[in-house]
Amino acid sequence: MLATDDGARVIAGGQTLVPLMAMRLARPTRLVDIARIPGLSFIREQGAAVVVGAATRQHVVESDPLIRTKVPLLAKVMPYVGHSATRARGTVGGSIANGDAAAEIVLVAVTLEATLTWRENGADHEMSAADFFLGPMVTSLPLAACLKSVSFPVWQEPRVGTGFHEVNARQSDFAFVSAAAQLALDAEGLCTSATIGLGAATAVPMRLDAVADALTGCAFDEAKVREAATAALADVEMLADLHASAAYRRRVAVTMVVRAVADAYQSAARRA
Repeated sequence: MLATDDGARVIAGGQTLVPLMAMRLARPTRLVDIARIPGLSFIREQGAAVVVGAATRQHVVESDPLIRTKVPLLAKVMPYVGHSATRARGTVGGSIANGDAAAEIVLVAVTLEATLTWRENGADHEMSAADFFLGPMVTSLPLAACLKSVSFPVWQEPRVGTGFHEVNARQSDFAFVSAAAQLALDAEGLCTSATIGLGAATAVPMRLDAVADALTGCAFDEAKVREAATAALADVEMLADLHASAAYRRRVAVTMVVRAVADAYQSAARRA
């Protein structure tokens, strides 16, 4: 159906598409409902990753013990995804396929270097999350394709900590700036590996690898993290709109990164 009709659109939870249709911003010729396809709704461990089906409801991910244990950063951000009512119907794949730079699930996918799988014309295709998102609500997903699953890599280190912070006008509203961090510590409390992501402030979520590199081999040092984040964002083009200026987003982005990293260090240090 998707291959034969350029105007057809996939719908699962409908938490993005239905409001767009109500505002006449989307006018699909037909809707292909995938919500009841059993093979698209699951959470399972597969090798060194946890794979989440595209039609898996967000509230299921929020309370899943495997996600809490194996993908703690995803578990941490889920309470920030919309409201409890929208999480009851919204899906993981729907959030990712929409490609909103402010979406928390999208940020985690980029930060953890998740792999996205979609099906088109009877064949499966894979792509890293970093390459999937092209611009605000623009992705590499072909019109005739359906997102199947998201694979989140599992960190094997025993002392892994996470941090997440965002700024918005009201709780559960779209974020103006968000930052996520995940890192591992050794027995002496020094960082052995780290990944840091920034969302909502730029056209697509981005990883701050330079900041992560600055943390490796170090204990937490707020001044050092702030300096590294400031340098990493110095030449990055920030979004500007009626909610927040580019200058505001740049300043707040540094603070959100520092807070997320601090929380990640603290949560990792609490693990035996």
